[in-house]
Amino acid sequence: MNPFPEDIFTEPSDVDPDTLANLGPLTRLAGRWEGHKGIDINPKADAPERREFIEQISFDPIDPQANGPQLFYGLRYHIHITTEEEDITFHDQVGYWLWEPATGLILQTLAIPRGQTALASGQGKPGDDRLTLTATRGQTEYGICSTAFLEYAFRTDSYTIDLTFEGDDAWSYDIRTMLAVRGRPELFEHRDRNRLTRVAPGKPNPLQQIVTRRAKAP
Repeated sequence: MNPFPEDIFTEPSDVDPDTLANLGPLTRLAGRWEGHKGIDINPKADAPERREFIEQISFDPIDPQANGPQLFYGLRYHIHITTEEEDITFHDQVGYWLWEPATGLILQTLAIPRGQTALASGQGKPGDDRLTLTATRGQTEYGICSTAFLEYAFRTDSYTIDLTFEGDDAWSYDIRTMLAVRGRPELFEHRDRNRLTRVAPGKPNPLQQIVTRRAKAP
């Protein structure tokens, strides 16, 4: 059964400009976060490597986004990860977390500067303390796209992120990425985990800032 309306062009007319007030289960992510005890387990030639890392994440509210009648509220994010042993960036990632209030759909888009993107999906409602999103290689809706080399050498078959809130000022994640490493018979579970604490609150989205300034103008 098709869940979508016949009218695919008309956008909602009663959109609330305040993204922070409409993020549903993503509300607590808005702001700046740090974590100093991250764990990464990745494949190497001889044996899996375990690395500890330091992580900074920013989540900035964006203006409401519409695909015709479909309406999203969301956060643009940037992840920057380093290690104590090296000055070079260990991992960098950008994307969006989006929530569709009408259906409870949650999306995470991600892009990393090694030639890979993904769109993961899940479901949630306001106040949820745990969220799970997944993406699967080969899917055209919620899938994974990689360079030819990554497909050849380290093919990503699936991506799952479990996110758990601990009140308003801390949360943790557990990411499991299943890799087909060339020359090895079994899939490798690439694991990333960390716990983040808040260092700054979220700021209003650009449209809401304009609305607030106009309301205060004489």
